[in-house]
Amino acid sequence: MVSDQPRAVGRAPRSDATDEMLTTAIVAELPRLRRHALYLSYNHADADDLVQDCLEAALSKKASLQDPAKLRSWLFSILNNFFLMRLRSEARRGQTLQIEDFADSLAASASSDDRQLARDLARAMGKLSAEHRQILLLLNVEGYGYQEVADTLGIPIGTVMSRLARARRRLRALLEGHELQVVD
Repeated sequence: MVSDQPRAVGRAPRSDATDEMLTTAIVAELPRLRRHALYLSYNHADADDLVQDCLEAALSKKASLQDPAKLRSWLFSILNNFFLMRLRSEARRGQTLQIEDFADSLAASASSDDRQLARDLARAMGKLSAEHRQILLLLNVEGYGYQEVADTLGIPIGTVMSRLARARRRLRALLEGHELQVVD
């Protein structure tokens, strides 16, 4: 019997139940994807667009996911790739990221004692390069390990560690009021 569904070379076709479970698992990751997209873009509309593009790509290419246990990492890789593509596109157009709206909403969600610190942190994070912001968010917010970050971003683990060190140094300097040259 010949199936109408395209089959990935070297892999057995997935059952409808497995396919439905994978779709459900993808949907369950939406809150994490939205949070990460917002932290990357600092703009609700852009974050929603990133998540939508990520979901569209993930759902259309879910047959290419070789290990369902690595679903979250796979989704974050897709999301990060779309984010980087948008950054490159915006750089060509000369657009800038707006941090002010996000900084105020972040500060409003913090206790009164921590509001100024939250504003300062959000503004400092906004001044980091995309690569440094990604590393800090994946390690410190999402709780990924070094190897998971390396796999998610498709870079060597040594690059993760060196970017982390530079990102922490730059963030610390920004929070202490020192302006440093942006290192990409």
